[in-house]
Amino acid sequence: MKFLELVQQRFSARKYTEQPVEREKIDYCLEAARLAPSASNSQPWRFIVVDDTKMVEKVSKETYNKVVSFNKFVSKAQVVVVMIMEKPKLITQIGGKIKNKEYPLIDIGIAAEHFCLQATENGLGTCMLGWFNEKAIKGILNIPKGKTIGLLISVGYPDYKKLPNKNRKSFDEIVSYNGF
Repeated sequence: MKFLELVQQRFSARKYTEQPVEREKIDYCLEAARLAPSASNSQPWRFIVVDDTKMVEKVSKETYNKVVSFNKFVSKAQVVVVMIMEKPKLITQIGGKIKNKEYPLIDIGIAAEHFCLQATENGLGTCMLGWFNEKAIKGILNIPKGKTIGLLISVGYPDYKKLPNKNRKSFDEIVSYNGF
């Protein structure tokens, strides 16, 4: 598959079948994420794969509540990947302070998209989640207090008859050359 075709097929899946996801496919996705570039090659990430049905249920319940219910679909995912942000190298920390940039957030975003693109090539659906109860999930997964969860990725076989439409701004709305 050509890269642009892969990007066109990748979408945020919010409906999943009950088909279990093979660990080999998850490992491929993790390898793609592991190879992602990062500021000063800090690789400020660690991945926790939650694929035990009861654990997925516990974690998924911490992605929504009575007021914020838009992540309820996570309970249908077969896997949830928890991305932990690790401290970057000292040079990256200093550069981030000087430039007022959160390089580890950028880095895990790149790694997460590598994961999701590989998942798409493997026939899997994914959705990146930034809304979750971090404290509760850290407790469920025994994540040390000093660690930060950057984001979650729900994973499963997508339950769609056809690809959802991508509503994107036109090329001309977002691109200019040699000036704003």
